[in-house]
Amino acid sequence: MPSPKTGFHALLAAACATLCLAASARAEAIAAPPAPVQVVEKLHAALLGVMKDAVKLGYEGRYEKLAPVLKETYDTPFMAEKSVGRHWKDATPAKQAELVETFSRFMIANYAGRFDGYSGQSFQTLGEEPSAQGTVLVRTRLVDPQGEAVQLNYRLRSESGSWKIIDVYLNGTVSELALRRSEYASLIKREGWNAVIAALDQRIQGFATTPIDHKL
Repeated sequence: MPSPKTGFHALLAAACATLCLAASARAEAIAAPPAPVQVVEKLHAALLGVMKDAVKLGYEGRYEKLAPVLKETYDTPFMAEKSVGRHWKDATPAKQAELVETFSRFMIANYAGRFDGYSGQSFQTLGEEPSAQGTVLVRTRLVDPQGEAVQLNYRLRSESGSWKIIDVYLNGTVSELALRRSEYASLIKREGWNAVIAALDQRIQGFATTPIDHKL
């Protein structure tokens, strides 16, 4: 029969092992990157937050609130590159960097300008499924009590171990990235690389100055 001292040491060792396993599990949970659904839901939470405080924040306040969230949830360098198609490889590194920076500001301005009020809207997550080339599609819906629900599907890819959005499908099927690629590539072909930068800057300014009830 083991002595009381031996039994105490065994219990102490078992308790320590349990604590170590629990700490390891907690560390793994903390270290694990957010899943695709969590990335999209973080974006939606930020959007609802600025919508509810839209008037108080104003355009500049909404921009400042959304900027860090959009930079975290979207892969803007990837999207900027794909938005100009084959023309990307023809640009200098400086021009590429300029497009990424301008494209990022445009995305933030787009959200800050359009999500400018709240009347009971909510987001619903409908599901997640594998997509092409190792990407994941997160299906969601924007519910508006005063209008029709809009289906918003997000395509995400894993970049350096983190899931980031690379495209949004309006009404479930219309790719925003494909629309921009068609527009920007055509503009570059007609007027050159600088025309895209100028067009994006003009739209950014438009979101900042256009009255709410005149925005598309």
